[in-house]
Amino acid sequence: MENQEFIEDFLGGVTQIIDNLSRSDISDVVDVLYTAWQEGRRIFIIGNGGSASTASHFASDLNKMTIVPNQPRVRAVSLVDNIPWISALTNDEGWDNIYVEQLKNLYQHGDVIIGISVHGGSGSDNAGLWSQNLLKATKYVKDNGGVTIGFSGFDGGALKQQADVCIVVPYDTASHVESLHVTLHHMVTSCLAEKIRATPVSS
Repeated sequence: MENQEFIEDFLGGVTQIIDNLSRSDISDVVDVLYTAWQEGRRIFIIGNGGSASTASHFASDLNKMTIVPNQPRVRAVSLVDNIPWISALTNDEGWDNIYVEQLKNLYQHGDVIIGISVHGGSGSDNAGLWSQNLLKATKYVKDNGGVTIGFSGFDGGALKQQADVCIVVPYDTASHVESLHVTLHHMVTSCLAEKIRATPVSS
């Protein structure tokens, strides 16, 4: 395939995704995060591989881009960033438990978790089923009175079924899904920031 043909094919996929994204699911995610901000809840974000970098990026943007003078700040925590803790948990508790064990330290009733996964926990490879650590963590939050958000791709996978609200990038290549997840997290963060700016400052 020539470069130009590949480029047109890739961008055509992006256009197809944008046309088919659920606007209502995106709006619901913004509303969940806005409620979390209003109530002073923490927002935990998790992912594996490329989605781990998106989780870290998303948390950074939520904390920084939503700052509004005289308003409380968003409280977002990426659980992918503490490598010593993650390696210790992997060694002692297994990879499946790296996120749920951190939540046992940090989670409080009513907090929110965002799980980011290309396949949503469907499929497997040499290491077994994909993203079981995300599914365990989202289940833990749901079972303990929290709210669960998914960012998934393909058909949404198990994460779509488990999450209270899930944005699914309806496409079957990881590069497209991961790219659109970043676009979506920027959109969600920017919309949240606008809602915070429009909120009257409490006296």
